[in-house]
Amino acid sequence: MNEVERYLFDLQGFLIVENALSLEQVAAINELLDQQVNLHQELEKPWSRFDRLLSWGAPFRDLIDNPRITPYLHTLLGNHFRLDHEYVHLIRQPGTGPIGSFLHGGGTPYDPCQYYLYKDGQMYNGLTAVAYQLTDVAPGEGGFGCIPGSHKSHFPVPDALQDLETPHACIQEISAKAGSAIIFTEALTHCTLFWQGKQERRTLFYKYSPCSSAWLRQYYNPDDYPDLTEAQRRILKTPGVRPEM
Repeated sequence: MNEVERYLFDLQGFLIVENALSLEQVAAINELLDQQVNLHQELEKPWSRFDRLLSWGAPFRDLIDNPRITPYLHTLLGNHFRLDHEYVHLIRQPGTGPIGSFLHGGGTPYDPCQYYLYKDGQMYNGLTAVAYQLTDVAPGEGGFGCIPGSHKSHFPVPDALQDLETPHACIQEISAKAGSAIIFTEALTHCTLFWQGKQERRTLFYKYSPCSSAWLRQYYNPDDYPDLTEAQRRILKTPGVRPEM
């Protein structure tokens, strides 16, 4: 992360990385998603969520250590981090939302799995999300929303702000083109705003934790994916502080 990126992440709690995926990667992932949507007969639903995507194909496994993203994760989580879980949201119909996800997260109350701290010139994060946009999200269409700076708030988010049909002015909509990634600390107060776009919104989430921490109780077994590199196998390891001997 350069000086500007460090400043913006500390200030806002999120950062947009453009061209995190190539056009070829976006096309390959969307093609695999189409296959799963048809297989599970999800076309008639206003929205869908799929979890545990690594078995769907190499394009998903390649993102375990996406070279466009891992340098940011090293800065935010340290040299050793792990993939905690991953999933994808698909929203098809305008007016759909907020997918059961109201405003959540925040600097207060403190959550030992989802936190943001700064000490001695270093940022420290708990669960950290990488949200890849697989379709364009234009301003005014909804999607990912957050309260910038709330990862450092000393007060919990008030209930009065939970009305997302008429969002408070402090809730910022974050638009991004297909192939971009929004990296954010889960300590940031965030939500899914009602979708207003005519096209389908597809957002792929990869969520990482420090090596010693876990948010989800279900762990990966690297042996399930024989084509992984050694670096990818390390990122799928179960949590722990002491390195393997």
